[in-house]
Amino acid sequence: MKTLYLECSMGAAGDMLMAALLELIPDKQAFIDQMNGLGLPGVRVSAESSVKCGITGTHMQVTVDGEEEASEDVHEHHHHEHSHEHDHEHHHEQHHHEHDHEHHHHHASAADIEAVIDSLAVSDQVKKDAKAVYALIAEAESKVHGRPVSEIHFHEVGAMDAVADVVGVCLLMEQIAPEQVFASPVHVGSGHVRCMHGILPVPAPATALILTGVPTYGGQVQGELCTPTGAALLKHFVSRFGDRPVMTVGAIGYGMGKKDFERANCVRAFLGESEGEREAVTKLECNLDDMTGEEIGFAMEQLFKAGALDVYTQAIGMKKSRPGVLLSVICLPQDADRLAAVTMKHTSTLGIRRQDMSRYVLARRMETIDTSYGPVRVKIASGMGVEKKKAEYDDLRDLAEKHSVTLNTIRKEAEARLT
Repeated sequence: MKTLYLECSMGAAGDMLMAALLELIPDKQAFIDQMNGLGLPGVRVSAESSVKCGITGTHMQVTVDGEEEASEDVHEHHHHEHSHEHDHEHHHEQHHHEHDHEHHHHHASAADIEAVIDSLAVSDQVKKDAKAVYALIAEAESKVHGRPVSEIHFHEVGAMDAVADVVGVCLLMEQIAPEQVFASPVHVGSGHVRCMHGILPVPAPATALILTGVPTYGGQVQGELCTPTGAALLKHFVSRFGDRPVMTVGAIGYGMGKKDFERANCVRAFLGESEGEREAVTKLECNLDDMTGEEIGFAMEQLFKAGALDVYTQAIGMKKSRPGVLLSVICLPQDADRLAAVTMKHTSTLGIRRQDMSRYVLARRMETIDTSYGPVRVKIASGMGVEKKKAEYDDLRDLAEKHSVTLNTIRKEAEARLT
């Protein structure tokens, strides 16, 4: 199974991720030419060799009208030599401090960004991925500023240079086409960063919000290591954060940041083959004998909404010869406490059993197939020597009802067109 593992021991930023992925493909110049041919206003992309702590990698330079965006770390104790140096990537609106470049940024709403992405000569999948990344950032900005997403106006993340970073990573992901993407826990750095509103703690509020649910750590390096754009790209593409799986590595990419630290400032990308993945899961169970079917159904809906991987029931016999229901919840270990609380809230149980276990899983991805009846999403699962394909029932049902044909008619056409 083609596996991509991103090592974020010095954080992540859009340009660093793009550089690391660029090193994994054979024709780097073709990608650079493609980026420069997208028609992003004033944008110029180039790749240059960069050496950090004796390690050679690639640094992506993205300029708008010849200017390269930057942000500034604040080192209160001045024990670093780099108090004036700039971080490795462009940032969201809170980070804007180069007011002479304001004309690049001040009218980019979330809708404007979507319009720019939709106008690019890239595949629908790249557009979908890029817009999903921006949606994560816009939602975080909205919560941080206490304003609706429609009122969020990006500055540096909304600039064309950051659009280039996001679209570039999405294009490279499409070209590399990994079947599964994993990453290490993310080093976010520590200290403070200067922005248009003053001095913010690291990680910046939007970055911290985007990375909820992701294992992170800091305190070992002073400076901002993970940017909002880097965080959103990781959140969108990575299916699991943890140790690198057993894999036969075929290529390694080093994406360098601009700043220098005692440690090599890079994202490292490993591309190779791994067998079917085994992941940790937790099972929560409780016995119920005093709830109606409607109440149990509602509880199951709430558990799914809260992020359960699976929820199911079995008929059981209980004490005092009562028929009952065994409610089982499968979830990720980090979600178990929260889902146990949801179970307590929406069922009559007084106790929940917890069992930590592992499961074998196939890597899953979605493809949208255009049929004569309309688009159908197909789930493709592969690994452990097998590949399985299944059209999404909801799409089949909607199109079957719309065109008054059977589910199988649409399913067969979708499967025939799937390459």
